Parts: sequence; structure tokens; C-alpha cells
Amino acid sequence: MQRIGKIASVGAVAVAAAFSLTACGGDDTAAQPSGTPSAPAAPSSSAAAAGAQTKGRECTADDIKTTGTFGQAPTITIPDDCDPPKKLITKDLVAGTGNGAKAGQELSMNYTVVTWSDKQVLDSSFDSKPFSLSLGAGEVIPGWDQGLVGVKQGGRRLLIIPPDLAYGDGRPGIKPQETLVFVTDAVEVPLDKG
Repeated sequence: MQRIGKIASVGAVAVAAAFSLTACGGDDTAAQPSGTPSAPAAPSSSAAAAGAQTKGRECTADDIKTTGTFGQAPTITIPDDCDPPKKLITKDLVAGTGNGAKAGQELSMNYTVVTWSDKQVLDSSFDSKPFSLSLGAGEVIPGWDQGLVGVKQGGRRLLIIPPDLAYGDGRPGIKPQETLVFVTDAVEVPLDKG
């Protein structure tokens, strides 16, 4: 993968690794699992500790605040008064036009990702070049393969990805059981010729 070879920072390496592992849009919807079953992530001691410090409700897409519009590097603000969701959540922030992305299509995406636990930007492609992937091919974390289905060219989508669809037990630069929050821009989605 092109981007993996170019990324050197700890945070960027973690995101690139996520992309080498990886539903429909709509407002604040939990994505359904794709056709490939995945084993549930075993609870870790940090997940158990996090559960003991619950805020009493899970965050929704509307709780996450973003700034910027398509093509601009976004800011992502995660609130302190709710827990990370346990299921994949997607929300179109800008609708886009044309056909929705389907499995097997080559997409070109920009993204910024923030880690839930420390609310820090882990990586962003807005200052370099868009990231290319074949949707549904397992080149990226499952949260991307599932969460980008239906995105349209020129669309901006929020993805809140739970650990079991991201890194589970962690990677360098990413804590175990970390929830990731992405703002993605669909730079290119091929026209459906069928």
C-alpha cells in the first residue's frame, strides 16, 4: 500500500496498519455486519476499567462536533459526557452526488482520525494526498469497509469505529480497546456503469 510505506510517525503507522486490516450512510445509524463474520473481541482489563467509569449513556453521531466542509481538514470534538458507542456509527455530514460506493470499487478518500481516549488527532491525509482503497477487499479496517458503503463522491462522512472493527487489542500508537473517530471525504467514487 502506498501510504503505509510513506508513514513514519507512530500515530500514522497505526492508522496505516488499520487501513491494511479493515454501511450504509445515513444519520446516526449503526452499520450491520458485512457477510464475513468476525469473532467478538475478548474484553481486556482496560475495557473493564473503562466500563467501571461509565457516563451512563453511549454517544451518538450528533454528540460528535466537527468543523470544516468537504476538502478542508476537519476538527473533531469528542464530548466528555458520554461513552464511546459499541457499534459502528456513520453519519453523512455532506451528502455528495452520484452513485453510492459499492464493494469492489476503488475509492480515493481523505481522512482525519481522532482517538477517543485522549481526543488527539492520530493521523490526517488532508496535508498530503488522498488514500486509495478497494472497498470491501479487506485492505482497511472493517470499520472502513463497512462504514464507507454508500458514500458518494464529494461526500463527507463521520465514522465512529468501535475497537472490534478497528484495532481491538491495540497497535503501536493505539491503546487496546480504542474507539476511533474519522471524518472522511470521498474524493473519488467511480461511476456505476451497470
